[in-house]
Amino acid sequence: MTQADYVLDVLGGEAVFHGPRRSDPAALRTRIKSGLPYRSLESVCRRLQLTLPETAAILHTPMRTLARRKRGRKLQAVESDRLVRLARVAAHAVAVFGDEATTAAWLRRPNRALGGEMPFRLLDTEVGTAQVEEVLGRIEYGIVA
Repeated sequence: MTQADYVLDVLGGEAVFHGPRRSDPAALRTRIKSGLPYRSLESVCRRLQLTLPETAAILHTPMRTLARRKRGRKLQAVESDRLVRLARVAAHAVAVFGDEATTAAWLRRPNRALGGEMPFRLLDTEVGTAQVEEVLGRIEYGIVA
């Protein structure tokens, strides 16, 4: 499975993305702009073993707002974009570590290369995400991280 396929899969797979253009970046961008379904958030939380409050922090979205999104069954474009960013990092981590369980554990383990922070806590900004991706790249190529 490619990293792009994993991103779509962790966001809900065929239930959310269907048709012959499912892995087309333009189609994904359009889907993000129109808002991903709330079940994409639930899928990411379940698969990466993140709690809703942890995911809300990554999305910069208050819990009460997520409760409204759940009732409306749809995320806003900005929330969708941040959720895809989380899924993209997870895809990279799964490629490095080989499975979701190890990825979920690594996301929660304090990392010296990240100043003792847990990687998932840095995914709330693009800069933090780049730091996490850099550490994953170093691990991937056998550089001490």
